Amino acid sequence: MATTANRFALTALTALAPVSWGSTYAVTTELLPADRPLFTAALRALPAGLLLLALARVLPRGVWWGKAAVLGALNIGAFFPLLFLSAYRLPGGMAAVVGSIGPLFVAGLSVLLLADRPTLRTLLTGVAAALGVSLVVLKAAGALDPVGVLAALASTASMSAGTVLTKRWGRPDGVGPLALTAWQLTAGGLLIVPVALVVEGAPPALDGRAVGGYLYLALANTAVAYWLWFRGIGRLTATQVTFLGPLSPLTAAVIGWAALGQTLTPLQLAGMGLAFGATVLGQLRTRGPATVVAAPSAVEVQDARRTSRPFASPEENGRKDPTDLTAPGPRR
Repeated sequence: MATTANRFALTALTALAPVSWGSTYAVTTELLPADRPLFTAALRALPAGLLLLALARVLPRGVWWGKAAVLGALNIGAFFPLLFLSAYRLPGGMAAVVGSIGPLFVAGLSVLLLADRPTLRTLLTGVAAALGVSLVVLKAAGALDPVGVLAALASTASMSAGTVLTKRWGRPDGVGPLALTAWQLTAGGLLIVPVALVVEGAPPALDGRAVGGYLYLALANTAVAYWLWFRGIGRLTATQVTFLGPLSPLTAAVIGWAALGQTLTPLQLAGMGLAFGATVLGQLRTRGPATVVAAPSAVEVQDARRTSRPFASPEENGRKDPTDLTAPGPRR
């Protein structure tokens, strides 16, 4: 029961990330300057990354400089601009529909990078999630812009690859999810800033509403949300995490109805129920055979006592710092 309760709490906290991201559209359209997607992406990523880096006070070491750069590019540096580009060029929520196939992308990449073969239930649940989101956000429109479609597909593939690689590489010993999030946001922000300056020019003048909007995006919508997201990736399966993604367009639809005066048709409500049901079903793990772990012998216990020095550092005793509250708990 305790394990189930802990997993539910972890899943609920991780779900706050896509719920927060669902507010991005309303904040962007109501508070921020128009037609500045790269500037907005840069202000979301870089200040949040530098703030978390100051809190974590840990820099990458060795190969993790390269890994942090790759993850930052996939999860932030490429994902943010491509996402905004698709949103500007595609009508009727099509970008959200393309993004909702992320669970299927992750399932495919998990076979290649994690040796994790998806079940039929996972594939059908992914299709159901995409169908539900399409019923909520897709509206009748003319011909689709090919650049927007490619940008939406590329943004989904980028985030999916980043999610799977984050799961594959894990974190360095003694490094918590706060530092890992800081590295990726900072690296991604540094990639976006020069592109934004070249493409969009000097930053626009900001009024009080825009400043408040950017503060919300940088702090709650990015710093806190991505910390919860990467923390969840470290403790849940990649498929479970990515099935939380449809909560983002569902939240956007609810905010549009509650705050922006938009209407929800019965078909949209049915789509919301289908997508939410797929999200819940995606959290269920396939039960495998129980693993029997043999108890340590008396000789092994004596050897452990001889090799463990009571006043030595945790590193000398071959274990992590027990006071590190950000380190992941035991696998269950």
